[in-house]
Amino acid sequence: MQAFEIQSMTCGSCAGRITRAIKDLDPQARIEVDLKSRTVRIDTTEDSPSMMAVLTEAGYPPKPLSA
Repeated sequence: MQAFEIQSMTCGSCAGRITRAIKDLDPQARIEVDLKSRTVRIDTTEDSPSMMAVLTEAGYPPKPLSA
């Protein structure tokens, strides 16, 4: 499980765009979004650099958290 803080995620639309970006990379990923704490937890077979790259490309640069 990977966890990221995404300070630029401020609303449900942001969460939806983040979810779609992750699903485009890994359609099987399980995603937990917490808007209040601005965190995303991702259960995926993709590596962390790939997840960070896709989130940054989507306009939501992540900060890795200890999972």
